[in-house]
Amino acid sequence: MPKYIIEREIPGAGSLSQQDLQAISQKSCSILNSMGPRIQWLESYVTDDKVYCVYIAPDEATIRAHAEQGDFPANCVSQVRSVIDPTTAE
Repeated sequence: MPKYIIEREIPGAGSLSQQDLQAISQKSCSILNSMGPRIQWLESYVTDDKVYCVYIAPDEATIRAHAEQGDFPANCVSQVRSVIDPTTAE
């Protein structure tokens, strides 16, 4: 199944408290549970004003449906085409 990177513009994201992040995570997981196993959240990276999320889903429409149901921004959804790391250079 395809992997996606979602860029979410959330001003002040890096200043969110642990309780805020927990509440957002719980909301996301609740929606994911209701959508079934075809969409999975792998991890997210919180920066000053953006959150970058990694998901596995059948298509972009499924990613956007999750964002809409959770009232989460999904400013840019990009399908991962390849994964490289330092061992790729060997």
